[in-house]
Amino acid sequence: MRLKIVQAGDPVLRQATRQLTPTEISGPDIQRLIQDMRETMYDAPGVGLAAPQVGVPIQLAVLEDRPESSRDLTPEQLAERERRPIPFQVLINPTIVSQSQDSVDFFEGCLSVAGFAAVVRRARSVRIEHLDENAASRVLEAHGWHARILQHEIDHLRGTLYVDRMNSRTLTSLENFSRHWKSLPTAEILTKVGS
Repeated sequence: MRLKIVQAGDPVLRQATRQLTPTEISGPDIQRLIQDMRETMYDAPGVGLAAPQVGVPIQLAVLEDRPESSRDLTPEQLAERERRPIPFQVLINPTIVSQSQDSVDFFEGCLSVAGFAAVVRRARSVRIEHLDENAASRVLEAHGWHARILQHEIDHLRGTLYVDRMNSRTLTSLENFSRHWKSLPTAEILTKVGS
């Protein structure tokens, strides 16, 4: 079932979320929510979705970056973003246990801040501990675009939106992003906007 994605300004996006117990994870309500969130993410379309974005204040997020999501990008753009397909993943009660000192600036959008994007600085690599959809403990190491998605979704579980971390001079409508910025390297964009 496709769920409604709440937009910035809804209090659920700014509140702390609660952790799930293994019993809750294996129960039919959470298992159904995982499937509904996956369907909603595909339909949006997006590469990640956190439970608060569908109005549920729990520590649950799904992500997947399918090959068709980046089919319009050039090899140079894929390399700049360090972007490769990511299989479907479920993160429950995730914690970033370490992250690289080096960071990367790139545009991010959000299904809960519809119609806009801005440059956000994120750690290039992260190590995450979490539970999966079967309540099994997992450790995930991610780099590049995958690390960016993970950080973005975990921020949602902490009541943080990308607009809290963005370079405010780069905020743009998606229409203007496509028109003016999409094909430029991020370093050039940052020079042009004076940051």
